[in-house]
Amino acid sequence: MTVALTWIGQAGFLLRTPATRLALDPFLSDHPDRRFPAPVGVEDLAGTELVLASHQHLDHLDAPALVALLERDDRARVVVPAPVVPDAVEAGLPRERLVGARPGEPVAAGDVTVHPVPALHGVHVTDAYTHGLPGDGDQVRYLGYVLETPAGRLYHAGDTLRWPGQAEQVADLGVEVALLPINGRDPDREARDIVGNLDPGEALTLARDAAVATVVPMHYDLMEGNLGDLDALARLAPTLHPGGRVAVLERMAETPLAALTGR
Repeated sequence: MTVALTWIGQAGFLLRTPATRLALDPFLSDHPDRRFPAPVGVEDLAGTELVLASHQHLDHLDAPALVALLERDDRARVVVPAPVVPDAVEAGLPRERLVGARPGEPVAAGDVTVHPVPALHGVHVTDAYTHGLPGDGDQVRYLGYVLETPAGRLYHAGDTLRWPGQAEQVADLGVEVALLPINGRDPDREARDIVGNLDPGEALTLARDAAVATVVPMHYDLMEGNLGDLDALARLAPTLHPGGRVAVLERMAETPLAALTGR
């Protein structure tokens, strides 16, 4: 049995290994801005050991769907940034099924070790593009996750811009495949309180500087009015990341991780 990755749209992925199953930022609920319905349902996530949510926006922490999952499957746990635990409880997720994640504190699941790393984002534009640190400065509100698997290491960046030391930290963790948002940001979207992310060029330069061989674009396809530019990613890749590759996954196509790492 191989380690395999399946993209379900937006920032959502399913990871299957010989010993466990994980879901990353699965967004299953209906929303008026969705361009297509979720290709999987709660029943498809049954048997998932960990659901990793990078932050509290609905398209990353889908509380209604996760409440239904936890009612169906008594094994599953939901990993959220530690400061988001109260928000998740308020949204209906049982506290005992939550794992509050912090950078530098790995979380184990079967044959996978999850390494939380900071992300640079915001709940609203008015508080955006900071690490979201509380007054005591000891917790990070937005996360990405590096997954150490039997077939290699991949980085799910969550929603993020580039932050000082990010490339170095990703490189130190030995990441081979980076799942990076490419929807970017602009004043029009920010005026609608849409907090932005890396654009295609920024995603490529982050991967290059982190010595990541393969970029998998995400967060560009689902929400009307907040799409990303795949053509720009392809056009810029030979110049900005000449030693790397871009792998555009087809939704719901299970891809062996070895095909992305080149092992």
